[in-house]
Amino acid sequence: MARQDPLHIAATLPCWGSRVSPVPLGGGLTNDNFLVEDGGERFVVRVGGDIPAHNIVRTTEAAASGAAHAAGVSPRVRYADANALVIDFIEGRTLTAEDIRAPENHPRLVDLIRRAHREIPKHFPGPAPLFWVFQVVRHYDRVLRSLHSEHVSALPAFARMAERLEHAVGPIDIVFGHNDLLAANLLDDGRRLWLIDWEYAGFNSPLFDIGGIASNSDLSREGAENLLALYFERPVDGDLRRRMAAMTAASLLRETLWSMVSEQTSGIAFDYRAYTADNLRRFHAAYAAFEDMPE
Repeated sequence: MARQDPLHIAATLPCWGSRVSPVPLGGGLTNDNFLVEDGGERFVVRVGGDIPAHNIVRTTEAAASGAAHAAGVSPRVRYADANALVIDFIEGRTLTAEDIRAPENHPRLVDLIRRAHREIPKHFPGPAPLFWVFQVVRHYDRVLRSLHSEHVSALPAFARMAERLEHAVGPIDIVFGHNDLLAANLLDDGRRLWLIDWEYAGFNSPLFDIGGIASNSDLSREGAENLLALYFERPVDGDLRRRMAAMTAASLLRETLWSMVSEQTSGIAFDYRAYTADNLRRFHAAYAAFEDMPE
């Protein structure tokens, strides 16, 4: 089936009160984004259907987005269907990796993450997903084999490393995770931070979001431990440090496999091969750092 024109979808949604002219926005790797003005207000439209290869279900994304707004951490959802999500436009700037690395930003980052973790479940309607990174890794193993990917030969080693990391993480606390904490998913309106893009949302360990934001923004060990200490409100001991290292490596393995799958399944113009190579390099470095830690 031919891919529907995202611009046409964005322009013809039944929520508009007048004829609109969507303006493309960059940045989407699993969807197309547009800025739309209607009735004197501005909105962001995310266009994209379910993606089984990545376990993306748009009804779940919409439910998480709505719950995140009710929890006070994300913009209001104005419309949602199987192919589109419309949210309020936030006047502000997208954070950068440099912003995430700046220690003065850590307290408000942690406050936002903690509020999301604790408050969203109070507002989430119906069954909610579990995003367990090691099960995601096993899922991607099966998908890559079914695609006859050129990366299949590497999968047995990845599976062995993932098993070791899962054992090291051990028992976990359960919170409602964002599970895709890139700097680009954080907005600053000059007064507060907002968290957007909930397509991978689900219950998870808090270590995954903390490890994800640290690895995605190349935080130093000291920076990552500062986030940990602020989140858990206690000094970081050896056990927590090792569990965090394991989850950080796992987050990079998941991102690597995500990119490997996207090389063959995505219709979006993006250099997934280069992204795979970069994340694979970073995963091996993180895994080596984990292996060097005392048990």
